Amino acid sequence: MYRSYVMVCSGQTCGNTLSDRIAEEFEVQIKLAGLRQEVQVLRGGCLGICGSGPNVAVFPEGTLYSHVKLEDVAELVAEHLLKGKKVNRLLYDENEATNTVRSLSETAFYKKQMRVALRNCGVINPRSIEEYIARDGYAALEKALTRMTPDEVVETVLASGLRGRGGAGFPTGLKWKFASGNRGNVQKYVCCNADEGDPGAFMDRSVLEGDPHTVIEAMAVAAYAIGADTGYVYVRAEYPVAVKHLTLAIEQAKSAGLLGENIFGTDFSFNLHIKLGAGAFVCGEETALMTSIEGKRGEPHPRPPFPAVKGLFESPTILNNVETLANICPIILNGAEWFSAMGSEKSKGTKVFALGGKIKNTGLVEVPMGTTLRDIVEEIGGGIPNGKAFKAAQTGGPSGGCIPASLIDIPIDYDNLLSIGTMMGSGGLIVMDEDTCMVDIAKFFLEFTVEESCGKCTPCRVGTKRLLELLNKITDGRGTMEDLDRIEELAAFIKSNSLCGLGQTAPNPVLSTLRYFRDEYVEHIVHRHCPAGVCRELLQYTIDPVKCHGCTACARACPAHAIVGSPKNPHTIDTAKCIKCGGCIEKCRFDAISRH
Repeated sequence: MYRSYVMVCSGQTCGNTLSDRIAEEFEVQIKLAGLRQEVQVLRGGCLGICGSGPNVAVFPEGTLYSHVKLEDVAELVAEHLLKGKKVNRLLYDENEATNTVRSLSETAFYKKQMRVALRNCGVINPRSIEEYIARDGYAALEKALTRMTPDEVVETVLASGLRGRGGAGFPTGLKWKFASGNRGNVQKYVCCNADEGDPGAFMDRSVLEGDPHTVIEAMAVAAYAIGADTGYVYVRAEYPVAVKHLTLAIEQAKSAGLLGENIFGTDFSFNLHIKLGAGAFVCGEETALMTSIEGKRGEPHPRPPFPAVKGLFESPTILNNVETLANICPIILNGAEWFSAMGSEKSKGTKVFALGGKIKNTGLVEVPMGTTLRDIVEEIGGGIPNGKAFKAAQTGGPSGGCIPASLIDIPIDYDNLLSIGTMMGSGGLIVMDEDTCMVDIAKFFLEFTVEESCGKCTPCRVGTKRLLELLNKITDGRGTMEDLDRIEELAAFIKSNSLCGLGQTAPNPVLSTLRYFRDEYVEHIVHRHCPAGVCRELLQYTIDPVKCHGCTACARACPAHAIVGSPKNPHTIDTAKCIKCGGCIEKCRFDAISRH
């Protein structure tokens, strides 16, 4: 037993900023200070406060240090761990102006959160099965196998109200129930979708990196519930740390008798395999994912039959994403009523969001369903930087839509989001300020969908390209008001005729921005003007003759030779030659050049 634990966040964001070297330096400095028997250094999962990394938490008091550098480690060991004095200059910014150090749970970032899926991330060493077991790890599997029937497990998950966290929100227990027939008579499979292809989303990766055993245990519980003996985790190869931790966790579970034959002395057996994906967005769709596991090209198939009847290798299969599975063990241990007491009427439990964009506190947040967007943006996220105004939030990634500022008080759950033209998706939440062009945002997500379309069905393969052409026409200054009608007509066709969810939801970002920000589309078309100053072809550069000193710095910086004049005369810009690169603005010392 140690008196203190130094948890160095090893999430991907912190990991990219020397966290491994920081952990090693802590070990060196602790040894030099003679504290090896008193203080242990741990490399934990993501703490969630990604924008302030590298982060270091000292337990049991929960003191959080942010923006820690390698050269800060010796001071932290000497002052905090040896003398018991906080290093004020490194404290997480909420504590900088106070004499009282808040624990993690008391900070504005955490106090409105409720960590269920992320309960162990940043708290335990993800490389240690012993630490997972110390936090009730594998107790849910033991309870299910020795004190519950498979039907009771299914009914518990069903009664909890847990809905799939991968996007569609289908009731998890109902999916399990569909696949639970004929136990012992047919081969069945349990699959985990850890592909996570949405831009800006990293919820599933963080769970696998910070708490891999929770996924393994939940998949074993699911296998027991439906009568399966084999499982696959489909994880993208771009997540090397997640793959490494998951591989180690599977080996540890096998060695402990928690995977393999006759688990907990019962007749239940379960083996788990990892399948690496190549990063194709379409493989997040369940039928395409299973086709990829089989070694074929990842393409979706028409449904029915649904995977619960005919899935992987044409056998009954259930597929849940990482966050869904991360909720299973707490539900089995604490009961359906405990879980259903959280959240809203039709959306139970909590939801993890990857909070990013124009927001002070970027990172992972987990809040009860029904939490308002305002609470997430202003309280947890810390508001919009630089005094800018909140304009919109994009939920659901390429499959979702935008929530305008007028709806900032909407409670976030499945049904509320669908009612305003967006969706929960896997949990990406991108915040936008007043300087964001909503036409450009719609184009960004549509470009992603066009690139990721598998090409199997014509509405998605061709329709999304035509839709993108119309958006490009508008942002290039060639759009007409009739194009808006064409966009709506084409979007409706794509939604109703595409084969899978990727195509069916591809027009959502376009339709939602058109619904709430139609005036920006009209401004682009009628006045050939981008209000946010983002669309390059609609920008104009002018030189104020009063401010211009004729120094020629801008002319010398212009790669297109579009600036004319002499040292004695004010300069002007030849609009026919100007490529609108902005280099002239950067070089002008007198603020004489403006972009509008």
